[in-house]
Amino acid sequence: MTNARGVSLDLTTPEGVADAYLAHPDDGRPHPGILLYMDAFGLRPSLEAMARRLAGHGYTVLVPNVFYRAGRAPLVDLPDHIDPGKRPEIFEKLGPVMSALTPALAMRDAGSYLDWLAGSPLVAEGPVGSTGYCMGGVLGIRTAAAYPDRIAAVASFHAGRLATDAEDSPHRLADRITAELFFGHADQDPSLPADQIERLEHALDAAGVRYRSELYEGAHHGFTQADTAAYDADADDRHWRDLLALFGRTL
Repeated sequence: MTNARGVSLDLTTPEGVADAYLAHPDDGRPHPGILLYMDAFGLRPSLEAMARRLAGHGYTVLVPNVFYRAGRAPLVDLPDHIDPGKRPEIFEKLGPVMSALTPALAMRDAGSYLDWLAGSPLVAEGPVGSTGYCMGGVLGIRTAAAYPDRIAAVASFHAGRLATDAEDSPHRLADRITAELFFGHADQDPSLPADQIERLEHALDAAGVRYRSELYEGAHHGFTQADTAAYDADADDRHWRDLLALFGRTL
C-alpha cells in the first residue's frame, strides 16, 4: 500500500453542486478512477476512511453525496455508532430523500461524476470502476448499464431489491452491461431474499454478463460499515479481498 490523502470538494451537476470527497495516492501521479457510492447514511468520516484505504492500493476514489439536492452531508445528525433500531428517526428523515432520488436523476448525476473523473489529472485514462454499499450497490449497477463504455467493473455489497417485479428493477438492465460485476450478498438480508438472488443471476447469465455472486454467510445488511450496528469484521475483511481482486484484474 501507498500513502493516501483525502480532500473535500464540490462537483457541478446539471442541477446544482454536489459535495464530495476525493482520496488518492500521495504521489501526484494519475491512477485508475473509482466511483464509490455511499449507503443511505451518506458521506461521513467512516466512508472517507474507506475511500482512503482503497486509494492506498493505487486508485483515485471519488465519493459524491448523491443526496446533494436535499443539502450538504450530513443530512441528519448521526451518532458515532449508528443503530437504526434505536434511532428510528434517522430513516424517517432519510426515507423521503431516498425516494426522491429517482433512477433518472441518479444516472444524470452519474454522468457528471464520471465527467469529473475523466477530466482530473489524478485519474488515469480509460474506463473506471465503481463500488457501492446498500443503495449504493444499486446505483453502481445502474451506472454500469447507463454508461457501459465508461465502466469496467462494479462491486455491489449488501444491496437490496436487485431483482424485484418493478419495471425499473436493476436486474432488467443486464443486457446493457459490459462491465465485470461482483456481488457480495448479506446472508441475513430481508431486502434481498434467495429468490431475488436467483432471478438476478438468471438475468445476468441470459445477458452473458461476467460476474461473481457470493453469499456472505451470517452477515447482515450493512456488514461493511464500521460505524453501524450491522458491522461484521470478518465479512468486511472478505469484502476488501474480493473488492481488490476485482479491480486488480479489471483496472
